Amino acid sequence: MSVQIGNIDLGEFPLLLAPMEDVSDPPFRYVCKQNGADMMYTEFISSEGLIRDAAKSRQKLDIFEYERPIGIQIFGSDIDHMREATEIASLAGPDLMDINYGCPVKQVACRGAGASLLQDIDKMVAMTKAVVNATHLPVTVKTRLGWDDNTKNVYEVAERLQDVGIKALTIHGRTRAQMYKGVADWSLIRDIKKNPRIKIPIFGNGDIDSPEKAANWKMEFGVDGMMIGRAAIGYPWIFREIKHFFNTGEHLDKPTITERIAACSTHLQKSVEWKGPKTGIFEMRRHYSNYFKGVDHFKEYRMRLVTAANLEEVNQILAEIDEKYAIEMA
Repeated sequence: MSVQIGNIDLGEFPLLLAPMEDVSDPPFRYVCKQNGADMMYTEFISSEGLIRDAAKSRQKLDIFEYERPIGIQIFGSDIDHMREATEIASLAGPDLMDINYGCPVKQVACRGAGASLLQDIDKMVAMTKAVVNATHLPVTVKTRLGWDDNTKNVYEVAERLQDVGIKALTIHGRTRAQMYKGVADWSLIRDIKKNPRIKIPIFGNGDIDSPEKAANWKMEFGVDGMMIGRAAIGYPWIFREIKHFFNTGEHLDKPTITERIAACSTHLQKSVEWKGPKTGIFEMRRHYSNYFKGVDHFKEYRMRLVTAANLEEVNQILAEIDEKYAIEMA
């Protein structure tokens, strides 16, 4: 049975790419889409930044036809500003709007935004209603189990946000206090999915890092789909590997060095096209170690990649890596 968000058909058990700051930009989204991500989100965008017309916030509104369906995710602490930001973001032409009530970092949560709203459910509900009323697009929400172990209130959150009109809810199986530590607990997510009052799709997020875990948790927790974040960084093949395992019960072969280089090169090329050569090459440096994680004796090449000054030099190093490891593995 297909999962629907408003009029968006995501097929059976969709895999979503999580919105990740400084990661989920258009170049990264491109390689994830190529490898089977069913729906993606922008990096989270500050409502204040959009209203001030800040260049960085405005640039995050860039979306491309090949990315669809795609959602723009916004965050903020002021209800009126979130309403105004929704109107601005809707004009960029996404398929849906998403509200971030899950970000745990101090710069966000300690300023009354992100996961901070889990401490004030009435305000969260009022803010969500304002966003829903400000756009013609479906509105979804991403949140956590609660602020800490003593306030796991996501069960109430799910009901109340559905009542004011959200069309899907993604729940990260940790509290804000946990940040990204410990093990994600999906038991509350399962309880929400089983709640007869809940009619909207419920997506689970947190710790999905292998096809086996995805298959086991799909059965155990009964969610409508899964959102994958950190496991996709430098490894966009996670989406196709999970889907293949679902369909066949078998593992796909791990990507070859040539496939790793091809994905990395595509990511780099898109980065340069979107950000310009200087910024594109500089910001790509954070991704090299992830693309080649686990490759033996790679430190020297990684150091050369992160110090390369132009596209030609990077491509030359990548070609050298391909040749070296193709010979070694032959």
